[in-house]
Amino acid sequence: MSDTKQLIVGVDVGGSKINAILADAGGNIQARNSKDTLAYEGPEAVIGRIIEAISQLTSGVDIAGIGIGVAGAHDADRGAVAFSPNMPGWHNIPLCDIIRREFGLPTFSQNDCTLAALGEHRFGAGVGVDNLVYVGLGTGIGGGVIADGQVYTGTSGAAGEIGHMIIDVNGSLCKCGSYGCWENFASGRAVAQEAVRRMEAGVPTAIRRYAGGDINKVTAQTVFQAAQDGDYIAHELISSTAYYVGIGLVNLVNIFNPDLILIGGGLAKMGSLLLDPAIEVVRERAFEISAKAVRVELAQLGDDAGALGAVALVLQEI
Repeated sequence: MSDTKQLIVGVDVGGSKINAILADAGGNIQARNSKDTLAYEGPEAVIGRIIEAISQLTSGVDIAGIGIGVAGAHDADRGAVAFSPNMPGWHNIPLCDIIRREFGLPTFSQNDCTLAALGEHRFGAGVGVDNLVYVGLGTGIGGGVIADGQVYTGTSGAAGEIGHMIIDVNGSLCKCGSYGCWENFASGRAVAQEAVRRMEAGVPTAIRRYAGGDINKVTAQTVFQAAQDGDYIAHELISSTAYYVGIGLVNLVNIFNPDLILIGGGLAKMGSLLLDPAIEVVRERAFEISAKAVRVELAQLGDDAGALGAVALVLQEI
């Protein structure tokens, strides 16, 4: 920290957690602050927590700029969150302007998984890779695309919403307002909802025990824990999820023909139990020439991918 003016704040605002870091231009994290998003309280409360997290990191420190990633469609020209399916009330929120006024610092924002792709490309498993897709399997599903070494954001800055590609035209209603989206089949929320549905139907499983006996506390993580301990239903749920993860990856492989697909987010912690069967689906169903060219791997930066991508965004912009 010999040159404090090189320090940058990176913030990743997800549906569950706000992860804020202070890092140098090499992506070395000097300090961090994490808070629960509590997204159900609405944008004003969440923004208050973002400001608090940044303030606690920057007190007495010279900062070059602030980068912020938020789940959902992003209007890059205005630095605004256009719409976030998993963040109630987030419609056309001018987040950059709010943070810039609060701190008087250069502030830039983008979709959280787009920034995770940028973070992995600059500091993680994607260093030196020109064409990659980052897939964030969390509460929902997000994505980011690096094409020819550059972040691809599309015409209006909203590219990468891969969680809302249609897997089943007759599928259930998604939080985005459409039907049959990929995240309805392969996200952490989808795993938990299917586990609860089966338990309510009386299917015998130990999943409830891993949720402390409370069906309302069932998560993808509790399903994973039960599967690790040999619960048949939990294992079946993860196998089904892996199949649908694979179907989505097939689409990405056929559309983008990438060198590398990186899997991040909470479900990535399931490791080979989820990833191996998903990769098998890719090998079986994607175009052979594209399937042979792609590597599907776990992302390297873990929960810090989005925040480090926000740091990389600031470096890119200033």
